[in-house]
Amino acid sequence: MMVIRPVERDDLSQLLALAGKTGGGLTSLPVDSATLQARIDRSLQTWQDTLPRAEQGYVFVLADSEDNRAVGICAIEVAVGLQDPWYNFRVGTQVHASKELNVYAALPTLSLSNDHTGSSELCTLFLDPDYRDGKNGYLLSKSRFLFMANFRERFMDRVVAEMRGVSDEQGHSPFWESVGSRFFSMEFSKADFLSGTGQKSFIAELMPKHPLYIHYLSPEAQAVIGQVHPKTAPARAVLEAEGFRYLNYVDIFDGGPTLECDIDRIRAVRKSRLRCAERGENRHDAPLCLVANNNYRQFRVALIPARADSDCVHLTDEQMRALHCQPGDSLRVVPLCSEEKKT
Repeated sequence: MMVIRPVERDDLSQLLALAGKTGGGLTSLPVDSATLQARIDRSLQTWQDTLPRAEQGYVFVLADSEDNRAVGICAIEVAVGLQDPWYNFRVGTQVHASKELNVYAALPTLSLSNDHTGSSELCTLFLDPDYRDGKNGYLLSKSRFLFMANFRERFMDRVVAEMRGVSDEQGHSPFWESVGSRFFSMEFSKADFLSGTGQKSFIAELMPKHPLYIHYLSPEAQAVIGQVHPKTAPARAVLEAEGFRYLNYVDIFDGGPTLECDIDRIRAVRKSRLRCAERGENRHDAPLCLVANNNYRQFRVALIPARADSDCVHLTDEQMRALHCQPGDSLRVVPLCSEEKKT
């Protein structure tokens, strides 16, 4: 049975193996043992309430309840940009007009932005390709919303998610070639790695402080602004089904879109309900639901057939063990979106 759980100290080797399968482009999951170990340690300290909000971040893994092996990872940063600046480009417009010459031109621009400072961030979503059957991807991505709903006071009002932008199989990004390479004088992969390992000061030091005119970029770079890598398209669709939208902010490295949503408007947060755990067999005609316990340090989520409109959730002994719950415990339940139940 597949279940979401908090990351554990012994997961390092498994996370390194996952990082090796990303193919690059996932800055928060680099193939770097020291960085991943520090990420695990920070997550454990967050759960232990020993870090200030500016440093807090939660890491979850998808594991098989039989052998506890991590085959997927997802994370939440509590409040970005409060300690280290959090940058992206805002896609805007600059108007040039002359009444005398009867000329009016509205030109699209890219401006370095810190507008999402203080937002909570969904990040580090990756599922082992061998486990991308069924609905594991939905479980991995959406489990975070039940954690946010259970512990709402620990998160900010706005939630953002940076989507991986377009690059080819060799890791070449047309947006980087037309923008970043002009200012950083390094390969896309190196800048991506430095950012992923927390070395971000070079961004402020080297990026232009004035707007860039998009028309000066190559046609290839212009075409990928706000577009996602083909492998990231399903993740974008999952977030958009939950209410996230692209509001003209893009990644400074690859031009991928930043999606955002008010936390209380996220579908799984709005529509989730608290129900009582009860021992029994699942009803086969019940819709597939995300079911989470309310245990902060032993948080668990699984996909289980359940009636969200019923007062109780019937669980087998195996499911109760996987969710770390007992009869009578409170569970948070939300159905998958209608289109997700069919796929």
